Amino acid sequence: MSESPVQPDTNAVATSAAPPVRTAELAAYLAARMCHDFISPASAIVSGLDLLEDPSAQDMREEAMGLIATSARKLADLLAFTRVAFGASASAETFDARDLQKLAQGVFKHMRAELDWAVETPAVNKPAARTLLNLAQMTGAALPTGGTARIRAVQEGASIAIAAEAVGPRARLRPEVLAGLRGEPLGEGLHGHWVQAYYVHLFLTDAGGRIFADVQEERVVFAVTVPA
Repeated sequence: MSESPVQPDTNAVATSAAPPVRTAELAAYLAARMCHDFISPASAIVSGLDLLEDPSAQDMREEAMGLIATSARKLADLLAFTRVAFGASASAETFDARDLQKLAQGVFKHMRAELDWAVETPAVNKPAARTLLNLAQMTGAALPTGGTARIRAVQEGASIAIAAEAVGPRARLRPEVLAGLRGEPLGEGLHGHWVQAYYVHLFLTDAGGRIFADVQEERVVFAVTVPA
């Protein structure tokens, strides 16, 4: 990558003076978010097993096995991704960027958007790793009808600069995502989208990082600086 990620002109994520969300409430929202992600493929696996056990549906065995295989892969991809993006992922403090790319690619297999990953730093610390994965997923989610999610990162001195760009038709960013990135409690909207953004705000603030967002027509940009 020849150029550093460029911060958007519009700072849409100003620091909020709102009181922090209670720890128990945040944990409940995060758990609900993860359960929401996992329940769909898990339910599909059960549906496939039910078809295999149904004597009247033996002509659908091939379809049932395909449903089980596809859903199992999706569930495994989401679990592996979530373990790093939302969890501690063992005691590792640094992560190979190639491993992070594989985790992101696993999630994008089940999204309409395509992933364009260009992370120059061979290894990143835990806050940067979580930022890369969460922003990748948020960028893909900003493209409900498809498009390209571009993830860029480069180390500049003592900081890592990260840019995530969603480009495509109907690219958008939900108001609750912007609220979460500002560190604001959930007002209106879906808590599953808000809690991921709020979580990003929390760990970036703890790490001494900053995040910006810019929303344009058919384009959403996130720009982050985090200490290396």
